[in-house]
Amino acid sequence: MLVFSDQNLVFLAVPKTGTTAVEMALKNKADIILTKGRKHTPALRYRNKIAPFLHDTFAITPDPIAVMRDPIEQIRSWFRYRSGPRQAGTPKGTGGCSFDDFVLGVIADKPPVFAGIGSQYNFLTSAKGEVLVKHLFAYERQPVFRGFLNETFGEAIVFKQKNVSPPMDAPLSQAVEDQLRVARAPEFALYQRILDAGGHLQP
Repeated sequence: MLVFSDQNLVFLAVPKTGTTAVEMALKNKADIILTKGRKHTPALRYRNKIAPFLHDTFAITPDPIAVMRDPIEQIRSWFRYRSGPRQAGTPKGTGGCSFDDFVLGVIADKPPVFAGIGSQYNFLTSAKGEVLVKHLFAYERQPVFRGFLNETFGEAIVFKQKNVSPPMDAPLSQAVEDQLRVARAPEFALYQRILDAGGHLQP
C-alpha cells in the first residue's frame, strides 16, 4: 500500500496484478508505505481501519485506486508462482498438480492450502458487493493506468518487471473454466465492467 498525500491517493495492492513494479516506480513519491504483511491490505480493511487513522492523524482522506487482472490470468499467475522453486516442498507448493486441479482447488468449498489465494472481488468490495475503490483499472489495459499516473504525477511513470512468476504452460480445460466462471461470476462481472469503461472504472 502506498499513500500519496499531495495527490490525495492511496494505492491498494491487489495480489498478482504487478504491484511490485508499481511500488518500485512510485515508492519515492509516497508519504506512507506499508510493506510485507500489510502490503496487500484489502479495501474493506483500509476503509474501516486505515482510512480513519489517516483522517484523524494526518487530516487526509485519499481516494483508493487499484488494479484488477483478468480473473483467469490472475489465478494462473498464482499457479505459476506456487509451482516455482520458492514454494517447492512447502504446504503452499502445488506439488506438480495441473492448472485444472489448481483451479478446482481454488473454487472448492474448503480450498487446500496450496490453492488458498483469496479473490480479487473480495479484496475490492464490501460484504454487500460495493466496490470500495475510487479508481479501478484493468491490468490488461496498462496504457490507461499509466496514462492516469502520468497525468496525476506530472511525469512519465516507468514500470520495470519485478517479482514475475516463472514461465510455464498452464492450460485450462473448457469444462473447468466453465465451473470457474460460475463459481466466481461476480469477479468476472466486475472485471467486465472495467473493460466496458475503457479500462478505468470509477464506481
